[in-house]
Amino acid sequence: MKVFGTFNIDELKTKFQVKRPWDDVIIFVLNVLIAIPIFIILHQNLKDPNWFFNFDRILIGIILLVLIQLILRLIRTIILLGLATYLLILIYGTIFSGYGFESVFQDYGYMIYSMSEDPNPQDIVISKLLPFPNKNQIIKAIEYDQPQVRNFALTATTLHFRDIKGQHEHRKMIQCFAVFKEIRNRWNYVNDPKGQEYIAHATESLIHFSGDCDDHAILMAACIRAVGGTPRLIHTGGHIYPEMLVGKKSDLEAAVYLIKEVLFVDESKNKEIHYHIDERGQIWLNLDYTARYPGGPFMSEEILGALTLN
Repeated sequence: MKVFGTFNIDELKTKFQVKRPWDDVIIFVLNVLIAIPIFIILHQNLKDPNWFFNFDRILIGIILLVLIQLILRLIRTIILLGLATYLLILIYGTIFSGYGFESVFQDYGYMIYSMSEDPNPQDIVISKLLPFPNKNQIIKAIEYDQPQVRNFALTATTLHFRDIKGQHEHRKMIQCFAVFKEIRNRWNYVNDPKGQEYIAHATESLIHFSGDCDDHAILMAACIRAVGGTPRLIHTGGHIYPEMLVGKKSDLEAAVYLIKEVLFVDESKNKEIHYHIDERGQIWLNLDYTARYPGGPFMSEEILGALTLN
């Protein structure tokens, strides 16, 4: 005789489910990391009612933590699998000198710092989340260690500003400006093939000194890097242009003096010097091909991504 019975599927799942207390800890830590930037955005954009002890902000923080905790718990399996994959990637990056744990820690800290100082902190989050277009191709194309690139950059430093006296401490900056001048004087803008995004390597662009904005940015970055400078590329949506690390405010003052009083006097006459200050407080000078001097006007003020070559 067969005996049939019933069972509760939820009870069965509970019986065999392995309890992992660390899951709750991981979820809570992730909750806090997500809640902090969201709280900053809300704090900066919501009108302050001036409640006693800022109770309104405390209430917002509590509500955020509860809501995010509930959402994360609903998708905890997906979240934990994603985190495990991400940790493996970071371990690989740490071991092989790529993007590792230290880089993540620094980027998060810089983002929170800059958000707290910015009236539109959501723009910073968007810029961090949006990917840099053709990133891997561009990094490979910036061939700063190739002999042709190094030799061209050295030639530029002998053609321009070699005899500037009394500026020994700013020699590297002057040599980077010499590279800018030589490329700017020779660059010829040519569109990519129709319907195709062509990424020219720096050694390729040295043949004809022609190409579009990303080709110019790649060559400029490679040559600046080849003489010891620190370049980065800025993505604005429809345009990519190079910038050069100047340093602190005192370094910017020296750069402005050199540009307007010594090296690019005619080109920069009655013109402004344009630069960006990043989340670390470092100053970057515009080196776009559209300007006749370092620090020329931006084609676009919008920044959707930045690719720095250290």
